[in-house]
Amino acid sequence: MDPAIQTRQLAVGRRTVRYLAAGPLGEPAPLGVVVFLHAFPLNAGMWAGQLAALPPGWAAVAPDFRGFGASAPDSAELPPRADADLNDYVDDVLAVMDAERVRRGVVCGCSMGGYTAFALLRRAADRLAGLVLVDTRATADTARDRASRAAMLELLAAQGPAVIAEQMLPRLLGESTRAAGTAVEGEVRRLAGAATPSGVGHAIVRMMNRADATPILAAVACPTLVVAGEEDVLIPAAEAEVLKRGIPGSRLVMIPRAGHLPNLEQPDAFNAVLTSWLGEVVRPESRTPNP
Repeated sequence: MDPAIQTRQLAVGRRTVRYLAAGPLGEPAPLGVVVFLHAFPLNAGMWAGQLAALPPGWAAVAPDFRGFGASAPDSAELPPRADADLNDYVDDVLAVMDAERVRRGVVCGCSMGGYTAFALLRRAADRLAGLVLVDTRATADTARDRASRAAMLELLAAQGPAVIAEQMLPRLLGESTRAAGTAVEGEVRRLAGAATPSGVGHAIVRMMNRADATPILAAVACPTLVVAGEEDVLIPAAEAEVLKRGIPGSRLVMIPRAGHLPNLEQPDAFNAVLTSWLGEVVRPESRTPNP
């Protein structure tokens, strides 16, 4: 990992949250802070290429959700809590922001990270200086989606999280990425391999339990960028169009030759889009002044 990226830990209740940090989080105050939220079943390490390529003057944090990477899980055992909710992740994200005195941040969430961003919007919209939604959707799970996730929980209980990762891998990456035989597939396997059974199980339940965010799209008041890989088969481009139409003033960018994880599959293109957008629409003012 880039030496400019720091690994930090934070005690939240009885658990430990691990997060990555980069840029001028100390004094002087940065121009802005990006809060990166990872996809399922990966961890904050998926954003290393973005933390290492921040625009000058910008800082970032990227937490591991519970039971992913090096963050402690909700519990060490299965089955997961039936009432597990994305607000649990929001608690940890806000705790990290508070610890780093980030009053308002640009929240960038991919897939499950995007679902968490919507939960954060409902709970603390005033903490968002901007929003980046990457290969995610506003709608809740359909009956078919829920049945698929229930089957995934059964597979998890029977064979463990490694099987879940292998089952998902062909759909996480675009056809171009898989055909090119790059190191991305190995990196995705490595990231997914750090997930605990409890982390995966609780994440599945949290996604099943999430509310439809479509009704809140029109109320999104912060600058918003929607990014989608042209080859994503998990969340089709039509869902990105829904976000673009629903969020006032939002911008949609499609990344060619990328699937569900465009920041990993086409990092240069993704970083260029993010850097350009940050410079155009997001204003400074993200750190809480010293008392």
